[in-house]
Order: sequence, then C-alpha cells, then structure tokens
Amino acid sequence: MHWPFCLSKCPYCDFNSHVRGSIDHDRWRAAYKREIASAAARTGKPTVTSIFFGGGTPSLMESATVATVLDGIAASFTLAPDVEITLEANPTSAESVRFRDYRAAGVNRLSLGMQALDDASLKFLGREHSTAQARAALAAGSAVFDRTSFDLIYARPGQSVADWRRELTEALGFGTDHLSVYQLTIEEGTRFYDKALAGDLVVPDEDVQADLYDITQELCDAAGLPAYEISNHARAGSECRHNLTYWRSGDWVGIGPGAHGRLTQAGGRVATRAIRSPEGWLSAVETAGSGAEPDEALDSDAALRERVLMGLRLSEGLDATAFQCAVGFPVQQVFGPALDGLVADGFVIWDGDTVRATERGRLVLNRVIATLLGD
Repeated sequence: MHWPFCLSKCPYCDFNSHVRGSIDHDRWRAAYKREIASAAARTGKPTVTSIFFGGGTPSLMESATVATVLDGIAASFTLAPDVEITLEANPTSAESVRFRDYRAAGVNRLSLGMQALDDASLKFLGREHSTAQARAALAAGSAVFDRTSFDLIYARPGQSVADWRRELTEALGFGTDHLSVYQLTIEEGTRFYDKALAGDLVVPDEDVQADLYDITQELCDAAGLPAYEISNHARAGSECRHNLTYWRSGDWVGIGPGAHGRLTQAGGRVATRAIRSPEGWLSAVETAGSGAEPDEALDSDAALRERVLMGLRLSEGLDATAFQCAVGFPVQQVFGPALDGLVADGFVIWDGDTVRATERGRLVLNRVIATLLGD
C-alpha cells in the first residue's frame, strides 16, 4: 500500500514521494478501497500473509484511511490469522501521537525512519525530526506495537569508523528485535546527486565503506541481530515477513500511485505497476475503476535475473529446488563455470541445496551477481 505524500522531499530520496499543500483524505480512502476490490477480482482472493504501508510517509495518513484500507482488504481477500501489518512512520511528535489509533485500526508492526542519532546528520539528511523526537517516538512505538523496527543510514560524508561504532552501539541499546541499516547511496535525480556531481558531496571511499559494513555485522551479531538480508538484521523469528516475500520472489499486489507487484498466473509471471502520478492515479481509479498500467510479462530470462538479484541478498541464499521449479533448469546448468569460479575464490557457497554469498561476497554482491548472470 503506497501512500505517496511527504512533508518534504529528502535530498537522498528517489522514491515516488510528493509534497502537496492539501490532501482530500475522503477521496483517497474511496480510491484505495476501489483499487483493492479491483485487485482482488483479478487475483481470485488469495490468502494475504502481510500488508505493508510504505511511501512517502504513511504516518501522514489519517487513521480512518488506514482502517478503511484494512477493512477493504479483509472484505476482498482472505487474511491469514497471523497476518503481519506494517506501517512506516517518521518520528516527529505530530505523527507519533497517531500510533495508538493505527494500532486500533489493525497495524501490528511499526517501521520507524530514524535514519541517524545526531541532529547535525539529521539536518544534513533533510529529516524533519530531532534525535530527542526519534528516541521519544521509538519509546512510544515500542509501548504500542508488539514489533517495532527502525532504519539508520551510514557511510555519510565525514563519518568515521569510530563515529559509526558509537552510533550503532547506542541504536542496538534500544533493544528492538529488528534493525534496517542502509549505506547512503547517491541516486540520480536527487538533490544529493546534483551536489555530488558538483563536487559538494563526497561519501566515504570503498575501504571505509567496507570497514563500516564490517563493524555493522560485528556489532549486530554480538547483539543477537544477525543479518538475514544484506541491509536488515533481526532476532530469529522477527524478520520482516513482507519483505521476505520480495526477496524470495513470492507474489504480491501493489496498491497506490507507482506501486509495483508480481503475480504468477497461468501464462507465467507478470510485473504489475500503477500510474506514478498521484493525481493521475486517483483520477484513473475514480473514472475507470483502477489506476493500473498494462502488465508486463516476464520472460524466463527476466524472471531468472530477478530471482538471482533478490535471492542472493538473503543470508539464506537461493534455494536450489525452488530455483529449478521457477526457471526450469538446475542451478549448476544455469550458472556453470561462473559458479565454480566464485566458490573457488571464496565469494559464494554452493552446498547442493543453496547458493549463498559469503561475507566476502556480500561486500561485492553486485559483482558476484553480474558474474553469475554473465553480465
């Protein structure tokens, strides 16, 4: 469920997020409900195991909108008894006061966008909250929700290994069962990209990035939150079920402006996507009953590439049986000598059941994937 609106656009963000002076929540509630019914009609009402409110900033949604969405999904689909329902939130005081209302609406997992634990870094990242507000929001969220996670961004300009060690140690001291830790990347089309091109923004070099990554693994492992995905750490049983669906190449429905989905149908796997413009999506749903753009059929090569790109991010790696069922050929036949070479060089483990990147391989995962795919 994609909510496309934010209070402001962060300088590193290339997501489909927009700033608007006013939002007609009644219209958006009605549109989401209609789009959910349309999605259910094409999928045959399968069982929903997870729901994720992403954005944008979903904590800007009125709680009535969240309740309407969840009621619409329950009416149009079958909900698993233990369905995971996550909502992303920013830790401003104005948004954290809504936590209890979101919980009453049915949300049972909170993902908090803290991003940093010092005010100078938050200002640099364009965040609207302070570190004091972040700590208060995390405490409030943990008191309301059974499961609470938060995000941090590292490899910021000028950040030293010692700086990150102190910051991450403090973060782990909060005691949550899940932590997402992302390396700052400079994406085209963002304000940071323009600054980097002009030479006004320089991120740490690859050696420092590798050191920061190593410290992340060291401290998270010691705290009992090992990496289950390259940027996500959790105690056993606290992994984000929704995101695991992506990484394991499962099926999901995307609702809202710019939302993407993947569906397995009789004719094969298809990629779905919605109109990107919030106003365009809203108008299409109101006039035609859906904001979906035409499906894209994924041929066997595209499906294989996507499975490798997503699956090797996981610590569990690619399951050989599932891989062969999906692509029609065994792992060794598909990857051939490239796999043998990566194993010999210590970048990959292949035990006959799974293909997994080693710690060394995860540091250069893009190169490992490119080698396997022959790029």
